[in-house]
Amino acid sequence: MTPNTTPPSQHQTTHSPGPPRGPAITVPAHPQWPVLEASEKAELIAHIRTLMAREKAVLVAHYYTDGDLQALAEDSGGLVADSLEMARFGTETSAETLIVCGVRFMGETAKILNPEKRVLMPSLAATCSLDEGCPADAFSAFCDAHPERQVVVYANTSAAVKARSDWVVTSSIALPIIKHLHAQGEKILWAPDKHLGHYVQRVTGADMLLWDGACVVHEEFKGFALERMRRLHPDAAVLVHPESPDEVVNQADVIGSTTQLIRAVVDRPEQEFIVATDAGIFWKMQQLAPGKKLIPAPTAGEGATCESCAHCPWMAMNALQNLAQVLERGDQDIQIPEDIRVRAVQPIQRMLEFARERGIGGSARSDN
Repeated sequence: MTPNTTPPSQHQTTHSPGPPRGPAITVPAHPQWPVLEASEKAELIAHIRTLMAREKAVLVAHYYTDGDLQALAEDSGGLVADSLEMARFGTETSAETLIVCGVRFMGETAKILNPEKRVLMPSLAATCSLDEGCPADAFSAFCDAHPERQVVVYANTSAAVKARSDWVVTSSIALPIIKHLHAQGEKILWAPDKHLGHYVQRVTGADMLLWDGACVVHEEFKGFALERMRRLHPDAAVLVHPESPDEVVNQADVIGSTTQLIRAVVDRPEQEFIVATDAGIFWKMQQLAPGKKLIPAPTAGEGATCESCAHCPWMAMNALQNLAQVLERGDQDIQIPEDIRVRAVQPIQRMLEFARERGIGGSARSDN
């Protein structure tokens, strides 16, 4: 195996001395959903499908959600995808109601792009450490202090933060957009994920001022533990999401978005893969490449007891049970003030247009 050894750019990433990381984030415990018997699950899924038909609804699920939700989304004519494709799908479906199984910024993005549609989520409490760690007021002050920079924000942010940006990016399109801006001589103000920002800066050489934020899941992957696991599995390819720390990214054979990592499992010749991203992705990987062995990258630190617990507790708030409840009650709908929405839609549409013009995106399915 040849780890990625891309040398740092001659430009140095600029870490801001000013912006705080944001308020302290309380990470919730993973919800404990009752285990359903096969007959109970089948009955609940049939009930959900009936409710979806009644509400003229379509289900959109992220790769990090529970496999039952991903299967239901696909079987009912919805979508399982990364955040770029989730955003695109909502604008293309004729459904009157979008049910977004993921975290809140994904539901907000759907509503920003589709104000005429009702957007429901199984839990509005399903937020994101990156979103919570980048409050709109503090971020706006950061932008005001650097008016000469193009403001590029990761999709994992609130509608109010997106409304303050020039561009919104996802992990699958961040590199092409920053390369484009760098080629035009632009300096970048980036938020909120410092690890993804540093990776993008290193590859592109762009002048980037980074907000100090991180994903609680990806930041837990440990470089020294990954080295040990690589020795145990010398024939395995290492797949890493760029929200991970440098010492993990630098050992990767493939660095990419969720869709790009799934495609790597399908397309690469290796039969074993060490995967450094949320474990929810394994459902789709196993579906598309059932004969390959998937190994969770270790998250253990000194004194830790968990070797492979990489699963977002907010993503885990999505389940068949509360999906049924939200359809029965019709609540948990996303609301965004119109003045924020009309400003936030512009940088999102700019990203989608950039993707269309360059043919970026698409399904992780092997037949696309």
